[in-house]
Amino acid sequence: MNDISVPQLKMNDGNVIPALGFGTYKLNGSAGVETMVNALKAGYRLLDSAFKYENEGAVGEAIRRSEVPREKILVTSKVPGLRHSYREAYYSVEESLYRAGLDYYDFYLIHWPNPSQDLYVEAWQALIEARRKGLVRSIGCSNFLPEHMQRLIDETGVVPAVNQIELHPYFIQREQREWHDQHGIITQSWSPLGRDNSAMQEPSIKAIAENHAKSVAQVILRWHVQLGALPIPKATSPSRQKENISIFDFELSAGEMDTINSLDRPDGRRKDQHPAYYEEY
Repeated sequence: MNDISVPQLKMNDGNVIPALGFGTYKLNGSAGVETMVNALKAGYRLLDSAFKYENEGAVGEAIRRSEVPREKILVTSKVPGLRHSYREAYYSVEESLYRAGLDYYDFYLIHWPNPSQDLYVEAWQALIEARRKGLVRSIGCSNFLPEHMQRLIDETGVVPAVNQIELHPYFIQREQREWHDQHGIITQSWSPLGRDNSAMQEPSIKAIAENHAKSVAQVILRWHVQLGALPIPKATSPSRQKENISIFDFELSAGEMDTINSLDRPDGRRKDQHPAYYEEY
């Protein structure tokens, strides 16, 4: 087992979350189980999944095959877009538990707000009830804009513990992160390295990596951490998994942070998936 220690962050509900997690998108079947077992061996203690990934069973199997006790592993899943009504959202939590063979999820999120359906408050109420009954320990959002989360707060009095958003050097989401900070919400970064790997080729980031004798991926992940965000990278090879988690033994300077921040683009979203109108089905 790896002895890398990942710092813990305290959330607004009193629970804690590791400062870096492991993404499981497209990790399915026996190969996916093996990849996740290797990630747990490397020191990851947060596995991020979703109902729609169709791999909750693989996540549960990886946990059972791992040498890490269940209580030391934090697991996330998410309500899919077509199941936002109260009953469907609540059943999604139960179904996720059956699929994974788990007694509880540490985190359960609403995957997208799907605003044209206008049911995300119902989904949130279902998650509040699932938490009350002990099916989940912390609840939050994914891809929600401030106005969506403010409505949840106004109508239920419950503040999300986390919000998972697209965040990478070309799309730094400054205003969104500031809103999270003001409300004590943890920012999680999906696709933190960018799925097309273009940020990995940036000469300015390569220069920073050389200065620290680190990889470009390590520099970008460290940038997330110093922004106050929690990255959840995915890697299939054990060597890349170990590389991505080994980011807590160095620090970027303020100038280096500014250099990476300067790569931000107005059209930085990878796809046309703006939460104001994007619908997940």
